[in-house]
Amino acid sequence: MIETEGGRERARRLELLRGSDVYLVTEESLSAGRRSEEIVEAALEAGVRVVQVREKDGSARRALEIARAVRRLTSRYDALLIVNDRIDIAVAAEADGVHLGQSDLPMADARRLLGGAALIGLSITDAEQLDAPDTALADCLGVGAIFPTGSKADATLTGLALLAATRAATAGSRAPIVAIGGITAENAGRAVLAGADLVAVISAITSAPDPGRAAAAILEAVREAAPTGRSSQRHAGAAR
Repeated sequence: MIETEGGRERARRLELLRGSDVYLVTEESLSAGRRSEEIVEAALEAGVRVVQVREKDGSARRALEIARAVRRLTSRYDALLIVNDRIDIAVAAEADGVHLGQSDLPMADARRLLGGAALIGLSITDAEQLDAPDTALADCLGVGAIFPTGSKADATLTGLALLAATRAATAGSRAPIVAIGGITAENAGRAVLAGADLVAVISAITSAPDPGRAAAAILEAVREAAPTGRSSQRHAGAAR
C-alpha cells in the first residue's frame, strides 16, 4: 500500500489520540454558565490533549464559533479537535476529525467527505454493533454509557461488560477504545482496567468548580490504572 500524505497525518493524529488518556467533550449547557472555550483552555492547561465539540442545545452557528475557538486553542497546545456528528462544522473549523453515532452517515461516506487525514470515531452502544462493517472502518470506538450519566438523556447504560467485549472483538486493531458515560476521577480507573485506552468526560470537567483541577485528577486516575507497559507507551506518545 502506498503511504499517502493524508495517511501519514491520520497516523500521527491516531497516535496522539491513543496516548491522550482523557478526552474532553464540551457541553456549554453543562458548564455552570461559563463558555466552552473557557472550560477547554483550563483542561488543555491541565494536560488534556483531545477535545470533542458536542453542542447539542445551541445553534449550529454557535457550535461553529466554539469549534473555531477550540481549534485555535488546540493548535496552541498541539492537541486534537474532534466534532460530534456535524461533518459540515468539522470541515468549516478545520477539525482533526469527527465522532459519529450509529444513526449518522455511514463511515465510507464520511471518509469521502473528510479525506484521508481525518479521524473518524464511532459510538458503540451494543455488542451486536461490533460485527458491523462500519466498526472495522472506524479509527476509534466510543463505548458506553459505561456508568449512569445525566449528560445524555437517551444514553443506554452498558456497564463495563461492553468495554471488555469491545476489547476482545477488536484484538489486533489499532483503533483506541474510548469509555464514555458517567466517568469521574473515582471510576475512570475501572474503565481502563475493563479495556478502555482513554476516557471521555463531559460534566465531571465542564460542571466542576475548577475544570483544570478536575481534568488533572481524572488524568492521574487513568494513568495510575493503566497496565504496566501500556502506561509508558501512552506517555511516550503524548510527549511526541
